[in-house]
Amino acid sequence: MIYLIGFMGSGKTTVGEYLGERLGIPCIEMDEQIEKNEDMTIREMFSSYGEEYFREKETAFLSSLEGQAVVSTGGGVVLSENNQLLLKQGTTVYLKAEWETIVERLQGDKNRPLWKGDREERKLRFEERLPIYENAADLVVQVDGRSPLEICDEIIQRLK
Repeated sequence: MIYLIGFMGSGKTTVGEYLGERLGIPCIEMDEQIEKNEDMTIREMFSSYGEEYFREKETAFLSSLEGQAVVSTGGGVVLSENNQLLLKQGTTVYLKAEWETIVERLQGDKNRPLWKGDREERKLRFEERLPIYENAADLVVQVDGRSPLEICDEIIQRLK
């Protein structure tokens, strides 16, 4: 199992699709699967049941995975120590993006519940998560100014 971790907007979904295709294994978009399993959007889960409910669904999802796949995780999956242990059962790749890159990519995004709020609040969340991503990662790949294919090629090279 290859897990892609990183802050929202770091390119996990796009890179995951390329990586799965190149490696000939399925790519699973974690947030999408959880939405399908729960029959509601993440935004609806947050507003109806709270963030903790969603985090429990992430853990249940990770626990259910079997076989070989590339998993594009949600940006906050690493917040749970339990999830960090589950991620360690595979290879965890941190797609590291600078703050400016994230802001540029998420400009105008209305679908991410944790991208709401003021800029300082979002930046604080970003900075708080950086060391957690670093500690959870087997590989760290810088994504700023690079195409998804370049990032994918680097990951494949470093997995060998």
